[in-house]
Amino acid sequence: MVLHLLKEDKEQVAYFSDTISRMRTEACFCPECNNISDSGLCSICNNPLRDRSLICVVENIRDVISIESTRQFNGLYHVLGGLLSPLDGIGPEQLYIDNLTSRVASGGIKEIIMALNPTIEGDTTVYYISKQLHPYAVPISGIARGISFGGELEYTDELTLARSIAKRLPVETYVNTIAKD
Repeated sequence: MVLHLLKEDKEQVAYFSDTISRMRTEACFCPECNNISDSGLCSICNNPLRDRSLICVVENIRDVISIESTRQFNGLYHVLGGLLSPLDGIGPEQLYIDNLTSRVASGGIKEIIMALNPTIEGDTTVYYISKQLHPYAVPISGIARGISFGGELEYTDELTLARSIAKRLPVETYVNTIAKD
């Protein structure tokens, strides 16, 4: 990056520097879903055309971008900010799980789609959240397992990711499959 900037004229470098500086001071997180925003609610939560009864739970903002690029999902998101990983000291308190529970408790949610990476941490997080949300009797599904175990959503091609969203399964289907193995 430094070599590239050295080749640019000073006005371009100044513009780039100003943009980075403004981004750091003006960007924030959406109070509803934890997606990135430039003021208050993000553009997705603020869009009246989105299906407010459907929430897709993802690990990070890059996953929102990846799913949005498929144009297959028209609901809202919930960005956890990571995955449960006891070995790394990441418990439920470090993630935005309580916010998700509050959103579901407020009513109007018809389905939760768990779109987390197919890893031990991802599956542990799905299991934990499904137990937390059980009292609310909201159907919870997981994206289809077209994504290889250990793979990451942000590196999955659009077609595989689109098919995974379209062919999502109830969480019990694959949680029970894992428990049998």
